[in-house]
Amino acid sequence: MRFLYNLLILMATFVLKGVALFNPKIKLFVEGRKHVFDTLKSSIKNSNPVVWIHAASLGEFEQGRPVIEELKKEYPNYQIVLTFFSPSGYEIRKDYNLADVVCYLPMDTISNAKKFLKVVQPAVAIFIKYEFWPNYLNQLHRKQIPTFLISGIFRENQSFFKPQGFWMCKHLKTIQHFFVQDNVSKELLNSINIDKVTIAGDTRFDRVQKLVEANEKLPFVNDFKNDAYLLVAGSTWPEDEEQLVTYINTKASAKEKFIIAPHNITKEGILKLKNSLKTEVVLYSEMEGKQMDTYRVFIVDTIGILSKIYAYASVAYIGGGYTKSGVHNTLEAATYGLPIVIGPNFKKFKEVQDLVALKGCVSVTNTTELSAVLETIYQDDVVRLEKSKITRKYVAQNLGATQKIMNSLSTILTHEK
Repeated sequence: MRFLYNLLILMATFVLKGVALFNPKIKLFVEGRKHVFDTLKSSIKNSNPVVWIHAASLGEFEQGRPVIEELKKEYPNYQIVLTFFSPSGYEIRKDYNLADVVCYLPMDTISNAKKFLKVVQPAVAIFIKYEFWPNYLNQLHRKQIPTFLISGIFRENQSFFKPQGFWMCKHLKTIQHFFVQDNVSKELLNSINIDKVTIAGDTRFDRVQKLVEANEKLPFVNDFKNDAYLLVAGSTWPEDEEQLVTYINTKASAKEKFIIAPHNITKEGILKLKNSLKTEVVLYSEMEGKQMDTYRVFIVDTIGILSKIYAYASVAYIGGGYTKSGVHNTLEAATYGLPIVIGPNFKKFKEVQDLVALKGCVSVTNTTELSAVLETIYQDDVVRLEKSKITRKYVAQNLGATQKIMNSLSTILTHEK
């Protein structure tokens, strides 16, 4: 099995180089790994200990971010080496200022794993949520480097829990401790004789709570809202926007206002959305000098401010529920105590399943259902307040994962503090 795995990794490396000639994203994947070892050698100070943190992509980084922030605060002497597998994570966070080095993780060959650990020499390795690379885990185990998984979540259909997954399971057992999100994950790990498991929860709750505490103001959003009832639609796709536009054009009260923040921002997409609305529309890119309160719909054709916009909302619609990958981040809206509405694809996300079960979040499957739900939330103060209490309470009950992880890490890192 080991021989077959290593052969497949080598073949994948070769194939990706060919695909990179025609695919921009794969080109970033390949080109970004060319100078990783040079970057590491020139950036790491041998006089300071290192914590290596690996995230598959941007979502996993956000789960690890609260731990990175606490590590930097509690152990400033440590260097943080942050690696990504995916360009969608690295390209956005390559300038993250709390990491001493940000780079791609070299492909999981035996030689790369040995070389990486020789250069980095981490005191601790932390993997976020998933991505278990056998050669890296094997070398970490051989060098007796404590290895942790944080915000882990496991499902019964994963290979570890099937007879044919024994080889991967063996490498999983090299991890010193698992911090998982739920009891199901703990029981699954226990079923394959992994007992060093703590149900810590999801560190993203701690992250979104800090956004509320930061209380960063956006005066232009406040001017637009002007004390009106405001629906914020975040990370929307065309399928979401089509249904929202129908509601705005035909069902919504004239007293309701809307902010729409598309997931993919293209000139053509923004123009199509704007032209489909039969009301006063203003774009973020065109708002300079405009009297914002005279508009009914505000389209945010920029990135980086959506999490702050939720602070002004009365209700949130989160997009992505009609795509294959599923609904986007609902926690940012939930932490502000907002009723949440989503599309039908949410089964991969525990927090969304929980919120739907608790009735703080409502899943709809078509325009008729969406309009009915939004009308009810707008017209019925009791319903709106109840859903708001549910989402706010759910976030409050799930805080603290970061501190549980830090308490465990402190037993290893204290002597180097």
